[in-house]
Amino acid sequence: MRRVVILLFTILFALPALAVDPSEMLKDAALETRAREIGQALRCVVCQNQSIDDSAAEVARDMRRAVRERLTAGDSDAQVFDFMVARYGDYVLLKPPFKLGTLVLWLGAPLLLLIAASAIMLTALRRRAVAPLPPLSEEERERLRSLLDR
Repeated sequence: MRRVVILLFTILFALPALAVDPSEMLKDAALETRAREIGQALRCVVCQNQSIDDSAAEVARDMRRAVRERLTAGDSDAQVFDFMVARYGDYVLLKPPFKLGTLVLWLGAPLLLLIAASAIMLTALRRRAVAPLPPLSEEERERLRSLLDR
């Protein structure tokens, strides 16, 4: 059983390594290093929470190819990021800039958490606000005893 668990963890952690196909890699090690660093900072538009370097999606493969083509053409890292943002928008950045157009990306999750916490608090307060039931009268107690005795 222990071997199976170790094997499963090994496969799970090795899957991102399979994303970048060896045929995609650049021969120049310095350019490939830059391409991998850029790929780790760009979001796969299909997977949404994976970098293009970790994603095996076809779109991520195309995006990796575009990054490598731009680097081979002599673009700087900033120019590659600008190209990808122009093509896919700020959403393609795993760390988008804080500006009016990206407020949803930055504040969406905290706002949703705040709304959920408020709903839970209101529900708890409403439940506590219900007045306790009055005690049973002597008649009601007798009736209850007779029903339970049956």
